[in-house]
Amino acid sequence: MEYISQSASERFETAKKKVLGIQRDRQGIGTLGEKTVHAIVKHYMEPDTDYHEIPVDGYVADIYREGNIIEIQTANFNKLREKLGCFLKHYEVTVVYPIPHIKYLRWLDEESGSITAGRKSPKKGTPYHAFKELYRIKNYLSDEHLHLCLLLIDLEEIRLLNGWSRDKKKGSVRYDRIPLGLAGELRIDGREDYMQMLPIELGDTFTAADYAKAAHVSSGMAGIAVQILRHLDIIRMIGKQGRAYLYEINDSI
Repeated sequence: MEYISQSASERFETAKKKVLGIQRDRQGIGTLGEKTVHAIVKHYMEPDTDYHEIPVDGYVADIYREGNIIEIQTANFNKLREKLGCFLKHYEVTVVYPIPHIKYLRWLDEESGSITAGRKSPKKGTPYHAFKELYRIKNYLSDEHLHLCLLLIDLEEIRLLNGWSRDKKKGSVRYDRIPLGLAGELRIDGREDYMQMLPIELGDTFTAADYAKAAHVSSGMAGIAVQILRHLDIIRMIGKQGRAYLYEINDSI
């Protein structure tokens, strides 16, 4: 994870104030044509709106400038596949994925319009949580023209009090997410940069369960991570340990 410079923090704060100011003028959160996280990240990556929402080869790029395309995807990377299949033939493409780092939950009562005070979620986001979405574009990850930017963002998550439980919270609908600040940034510009996704606690050989423990992720997430890292030849399968497959890091990278 890269250190966040003061200039990056200031740029993110400027983008946040600009987008939230637009929303206040329109009298409410979530009133833009796009959700708040997406809008703020777009202004952070490219402050000049002249380069936003540009038609490119039959698609609309979030940001296009001088042969470089930036696509911001907050979820469901399946939607990126067609665009990547087209854009990567002719352009450098950076996919930006905002990951909730520290999250505060707030609840919006649609009838009264009141919003509760924030409650800190016990879950904490890390770059490893990107693997689930990266699996959806696995076949493009080795393309030399594809770059990734994983942003860890502290935020407030606004949920509607419309769930099925007695307090109306379980099963509720997420209304919007409001960024509070930029906590970290990790860039992947080539295959070797995926080495950053190997926890330092891993031994010379390891199983998916070892990866899960070292990265503090679920066994399911670790299984996906191992599949991707093996697909990119960052790690190699060398045998089995009991019923589990055993891996080692490819030192030739």
